Amino acid sequence: MGRNIPEKKLDIVYIRDLRIETIIGIYDWERQVRQTVSLDLEMASDIRQAAATDDIQYALNYKEVSKRLIAYVENRNALLVETLAEEIAKIIREEFDVPWLRLRLSKPGAVRGARDVGLIIERGVKPE
Repeated sequence: MGRNIPEKKLDIVYIRDLRIETIIGIYDWERQVRQTVSLDLEMASDIRQAAATDDIQYALNYKEVSKRLIAYVENRNALLVETLAEEIAKIIREEFDVPWLRLRLSKPGAVRGARDVGLIIERGVKPE
């Protein structure tokens, strides 16, 4: 008799180094210039129906996610990367029906001597 092994349910759709120009920071000079933020996203998505049908309507459309985030971040003008990260996570989870995500948000060149600084957050329940 064969063993009944449960099928893997977690697929990841990702976006790497999505660079967006925005006003972000707490210092006066930061409120006067646009800075680059970089986003790395991993988003849980069951890709099986999209793969079986070869139809984009069943896929997590990374182009649409990217367009939405660019439009939002360019105009947000947040003080803290923490605030921006939470807002991005909420948009992705609610508007694109993503049950779990990992977001890395960085500000390249924000600290002298460091390539970039930022944070990584995970939100939602990661499917097994």
